[in-house]
Amino acid sequence: MVKDFLKDLDKAFENKIRLGIMSALMVNDQLDFNTLKDLLGVTDGNLASHLKSLEKSEYVSFSKSFLVRKPNTTYAATAKGKMAFRKHIGAIEKLLQ
Repeated sequence: MVKDFLKDLDKAFENKIRLGIMSALMVNDQLDFNTLKDLLGVTDGNLASHLKSLEKSEYVSFSKSFLVRKPNTTYAATAKGKMAFRKHIGAIEKLLQ
């Protein structure tokens, strides 16, 4: 029944940018802010707000460092985020069958 699959869809991934962020982080251990921005073709502010949303859900974590005297923030999918994303994608796949 379709209703059963809908419960596994996660609102955190309904937005295409958040879906893109998680997709990129699922296949990369970590990515820095600028790489994500270029990959997704979004502005700094747009990416930052979507990353903040995923951070609040505890789906992504970040670490800050300096690279040649410039701040560098990298992001990674958390175990909780990976599990939620797999569940979300699984629900979509079941709906398409």
